[in-house]
Amino acid sequence: MYTRKRRRPVSEINVVPYIDVMLVLLIIFMVTAPLISQGVKVDLPKASANPIEQEDTPPLIASVDVKGRYFLNVGDSQDAPVEADELAAMVQAQLKKTPKTPVVVKGDGQVAYNEVIQLMVLLQGAGVPSVGLMTDPVEPE
Repeated sequence: MYTRKRRRPVSEINVVPYIDVMLVLLIIFMVTAPLISQGVKVDLPKASANPIEQEDTPPLIASVDVKGRYFLNVGDSQDAPVEADELAAMVQAQLKKTPKTPVVVKGDGQVAYNEVIQLMVLLQGAGVPSVGLMTDPVEPE
């Protein structure tokens, strides 16, 4: 008669599922690591630089000049410089009245890049969800 051999149970750990989990975690960390970097969020256009579509409300234009002074196109004295905390308060008040108001940053061509970034950080702190950057159109030669 035919007798069967009894198999002994395997007492080793199968590491293949652990390797799979490790590779999935590695991919997740590789994808999320660039997203964690610090910086100012700017929504860039998806196409070439076309004019911003005009909406019902005119945009808020926050400007910075060569001397680092801030200006805002709201109020009676639009040509007078505004302090940083006053600018943030004015932007917050305008966004409370009309939340869909677009905000545009206008920086002088000779101003330091840091000054424009500081203005964008100030606007971000005031609750602005996204800003546009104002430029002059390039004249064809």
